[in-house]
Amino acid sequence: MRAPAALVPALACLACAAPSLSPEEPAVPSARFDYVELPATDLPATKAFYEAAFGWSLTDFGPDYAATVTNDTDIGLAGPGSDAPAAPLPAIRTDDLEAALERVVAAGGRLVRPIFAFPGGRRFEAVDPSGNRVAVYEPDAPEGGGDAVAE
Repeated sequence: MRAPAALVPALACLACAAPSLSPEEPAVPSARFDYVELPATDLPATKAFYEAAFGWSLTDFGPDYAATVTNDTDIGLAGPGSDAPAAPLPAIRTDDLEAALERVVAAGGRLVRPIFAFPGGRRFEAVDPSGNRVAVYEPDAPEGGGDAVAE
């Protein structure tokens, strides 16, 4: 669902607003939700459902994983043979994984899966103070440098 045209400028201002930092405080690297991983007990049927219901195109990444690759907010389907989450797993993209890990722990997050590599980048998983599990990832830089995923 898209925001009404009259709200778009206001929403854009809210999305870009950042707290004022004093000169001694370092800037926080860019971070945003841009991926949600869903458990898929029947990967072929679940993939077919999302393709049929929403017109999404899902790419297979081995026998136990499929995902949209839109460079926007994407969805991943983790099949039964993968290390599937028990519930939807929001993934937060960052440009400095180690710094993000330090900030998550300092803010009260509990690390439940240390940094590991996956096809396309590296990530860790943590639980927030309310018990919500999130993944934080840094995509691999493409050959030649630059962002791996266009904003």
